[in-house]
Amino acid sequence: MANDNWTREQTIVALNLYCKIPFNKVSSKHPDIIRIAKVIGRTPNSVKMKIGNFGSLDTELKKKGIVGLGNTSKLDEIIWNEFNHDWSALAYESELLISKFTNQSIETVSAIDVADIPRGTVRDAVIKQRVNQNFFRSTILSSYNIKCCITGLSIPDFLVASHIVPWSKDEKNRLNPHNGLCLNSIHDKAFDSGFITITTDYKIKVSKNFNAYKKETAVTDLFLRYENQTIILPDKFLPSKEFLEYHYQNIFKK
Repeated sequence: MANDNWTREQTIVALNLYCKIPFNKVSSKHPDIIRIAKVIGRTPNSVKMKIGNFGSLDTELKKKGIVGLGNTSKLDEIIWNEFNHDWSALAYESELLISKFTNQSIETVSAIDVADIPRGTVRDAVIKQRVNQNFFRSTILSSYNIKCCITGLSIPDFLVASHIVPWSKDEKNRLNPHNGLCLNSIHDKAFDSGFITITTDYKIKVSKNFNAYKKETAVTDLFLRYENQTIILPDKFLPSKEFLEYHYQNIFKK
């Protein structure tokens, strides 16, 4: 394994892992850390420590009393600051780097199926969009420790990386993890439709549009019971209050 300084490319790949692995599960024995360490020519322990370095730069972790490691390099800070303001660039560039390190296509690395799409600019655009969507989902689910922030449901097949400001309304923040919530599919639909919202103090607010159905047990169990409860907050990438306010003002059915 290499003992020289980390390269820009290796550091970007490590930031990719920082986003995808719950911070409390970062370990030199984590299978994704072992796999990536091998392909970038580093030891699992060095990759684990690099992720810890990013943790020390994350202000949200600091607020929780989680300080990460203290031996960050200048390159760590440069990469963190660069992509902390351009999540779209991180998503595709980091996945592309992994594909180059592994000598595999980016669609293979990102586990997306585009076999039915002819080669050309349309195919390339679809690949990039799906790679980005997969990255966003992985980042959001990781941040919430793979649990719905309303119910605590932890079955991945039922979980959705929900945008606070819709995908169609803000291209710049489509992949910003501060624009995401981990919700189960039912509450994701309710959130997108404005039947529920999350206030800027992270409490659940239920629309009065449910009043016509409040005698239904399912409505009480799925929605009304959560009124004014605080969501399960993520370890990383706290939802932006600006984005939450947008949802309340523009999407929530008051």
